[in-house]
Amino acid sequence: MKKSNTPITDHVPRFLEYLDIERGLSNKTQETYTRFLQSFLKWIEKSNLQKLKPHELTDEHIWSYRVYLSKRTTVKKEPIKKTTRNYYLIALRALLNYFADRNIVALPAEKVKLTKDKKERTVKFLDLNQIEKLLLAPDTTTKVGLRDRAMLETLFSTGLRVAELIALDREQIKAKADAEIMEVSIVGKGDHPRTVYFSPRTLRAIHKYLGKRKDKEKALFIRYKGPKDASMRLTTRSVESIIKKYAKKVGLPIMTTPHTLRHSYATDLLAQGVDLRLIQEFLGHRNIATTQIYTHITSQKLKDVHKKFHSGKGIKEE
Repeated sequence: MKKSNTPITDHVPRFLEYLDIERGLSNKTQETYTRFLQSFLKWIEKSNLQKLKPHELTDEHIWSYRVYLSKRTTVKKEPIKKTTRNYYLIALRALLNYFADRNIVALPAEKVKLTKDKKERTVKFLDLNQIEKLLLAPDTTTKVGLRDRAMLETLFSTGLRVAELIALDREQIKAKADAEIMEVSIVGKGDHPRTVYFSPRTLRAIHKYLGKRKDKEKALFIRYKGPKDASMRLTTRSVESIIKKYAKKVGLPIMTTPHTLRHSYATDLLAQGVDLRLIQEFLGHRNIATTQIYTHITSQKLKDVHKKFHSGKGIKEE
């Protein structure tokens, strides 16, 4: 490890190049890191620490920066949320990890503790009965209903993010309607490729929908209203509105979103005993910690299963 005589502020442009070239992060993610690091750079300027070098950054500095963040307010003059503060701290952690990767002496990233929130992150999901109601909600005697049924089936079958869903093209659906399963390679969040799987019933729904299509549009899911001279591909907002419409129709929570179906997909896999690492692959999570938010959901169900099938009742006791 070596000490750098270059101030921390001068390392930031190289850090952003590192995110692009070596970490392979998307432009949007790089922009996010840049935005959150700006706060750290403002703190450095406000504290007259423009000449502060990586090895000179101390625990006291980190504490002072955390206090600075706690006093920041939104446009409405409200304190920024603890979760938002953590985004700023995660960006700083990433910078410290960059120093470590470059063998530059600096505080370990673990020294930047995240703000604890008493409210545990919860995942909203639907049980299978609710999923069934939602999937059967569209009127499949219409072309719009056929599209919506195919779209809902696809979300639950694949666990796709809504942005990944609307990016699908017709040419990717190569399996026949009676195929047992179909796998499709997609490019997901952060430009990371993964494979998703379409169930037989999903394929049947898609082929019924495509059978009514007379257009030559490239997109798999298109809109039927609006200007003809613009892209016909559905947008994120339109998919969200469609799902809320059907959720309201069958009496499901009004907050049901495309991501609710993704959560439901993951929760169902976990409840069926699928290994968490496999679910991580299915969802396209880079970090297993992201996938672990689902484990507490099924803990009671797993407890009941263990009690029923592995209680040791068939073994004699001394």
